[in-house]
Amino acid sequence: MNWTVHQNITIHQLRVDSVTNSSVLQIGTAGSVRSLSQLYNTGGFTGPAPQFGEENPLSFVPLPNPV
Repeated sequence: MNWTVHQNITIHQLRVDSVTNSSVLQIGTAGSVRSLSQLYNTGGFTGPAPQFGEENPLSFVPLPNPV
């Protein structure tokens, strides 16, 4: 059996309080929502990252305490 769904959605205001890596925001109709997670090695790394220590030249910017 085939279903055809026609929709007209008008959104005047949409407020999203929080979005995380596992959040799903769906507007409309979907037969199913499937999760997908992909990991890519775009830098061509072959080993783990070096440990952070005293010899690391990175400097951090101090941030104010959250209110």
